[in-house]
Amino acid sequence: ITPLGLHNYRFAFTSPAMRIAFRNNVIWLLVGTAGSVIIGLLIATLVDRVKREALAKSFIFMPLAISFVGASVIWRFVYAWQPPGREQIGLLNAVVTRLGIDPIPWLIEPPLNTYALIVIMVWLQTGFCMVILSAALKGIPNEYIEAARIDGASEWQLIRFIELPLMIPTFLIILTLRLQVLGMVEEPLVMTQGSPVRSTMTYGLQAYYISFRDGNWNMGYG
Repeated sequence: ITPLGLHNYRFAFTSPAMRIAFRNNVIWLLVGTAGSVIIGLLIATLVDRVKREALAKSFIFMPLAISFVGASVIWRFVYAWQPPGREQIGLLNAVVTRLGIDPIPWLIEPPLNTYALIVIMVWLQTGFCMVILSAALKGIPNEYIEAARIDGASEWQLIRFIELPLMIPTFLIILTLRLQVLGMVEEPLVMTQGSPVRSTMTYGLQAYYISFRDGNWNMGYG
């Protein structure tokens, strides 16, 4: 690696802006993945025990058909904020003000804005996790389930000691697939453009800004 290349890597790991981006990516990976998997597992477990399973799954899976850009546009209206005393056109702040609470600037206050963006990803990806985990649940041999019930296992014990251990390979697959959030660009770009003070920057968006938007066109750093 040339000295210039080493300088680029030193910038990537020491720049305050890059540290914020790396921190946000870790939050996206941990919180977003955990949220999608936990909610997806809960729904998969519940709908596996209802009669109209396919109909229930279709409603949960539907958001996955929306692109990140489309979902971001939708959720900008949900998170829309106006100062106290003005009419709130955002769904969440309309509900909040009805409860007698001041409107919350969901996309302005860090670190709340980062978690507000992660909620959108969880909303989109829960259906995917639900389908994968539901398939894993159905792949568990009935003999194991019946034997556990004959031995007097409760539903919680059945899930904890039988189903979850047998689904570990599926969890690893989902975790591998969720590594794509390390390159997340569309959602923070459409929702906040990394603002305020670049508090919602991700690694991919920071690289894009450094390369094309900051005026320096520094392709080496990008």
